[in-house]
Amino acid sequence: MTTLKQKFETKIAPLLKKELGLDNIYQVPKPLKVVVNCGFGRLVAGDDKKDQRAQVVGETEKILSLVTGQKPRQNRATKSIAGFKLREGDLIGLSVTLRGQRMFEFLERFLNLALPRVRDFRGIPKSSVSPEGVLNIGIKEHIVFPETIGEDFKRIYGLQVTVVPKVQNRADALSLYKALNVPFQK
Repeated sequence: MTTLKQKFETKIAPLLKKELGLDNIYQVPKPLKVVVNCGFGRLVAGDDKKDQRAQVVGETEKILSLVTGQKPRQNRATKSIAGFKLREGDLIGLSVTLRGQRMFEFLERFLNLALPRVRDFRGIPKSSVSPEGVLNIGIKEHIVFPETIGEDFKRIYGLQVTVVPKVQNRADALSLYKALNVPFQK
């Protein structure tokens, strides 16, 4: 079985080079990194929820490490916002940045296993691709990933998956995503 990285190097990249009329293989659009983010600000905001904070952080850390195969980094607030009971330095989320082989492995699992399991999934809207070509996908339930099925979690957490490509414009990015079989809405 070929991996997505091997398929990209042998089939997708030459196809994109021909389709876009590029001179050099190094000009071909390709994914640079994938960032998986999980924010839990409202679950742990305020001083009255200190005991709940450790449990939520531990669960989300376990989920992200199971899904991505990498330890997540902690994201802290840079400013205090009184309306949200948020203080500077408070922990507001976790994120993982994937590059290289791990990125391609995650993309393959995400596109072929996780997205088809999303409830009422009708495709990703093309408006999810920014003018710079960045694709943002929000998932409401972490349980769409097969790695988290047998685990016991008290809450359902949402995830944000961001795919950052090396492209010149949005049209090139859409060509790349179609070649990678990203399921867009009709």
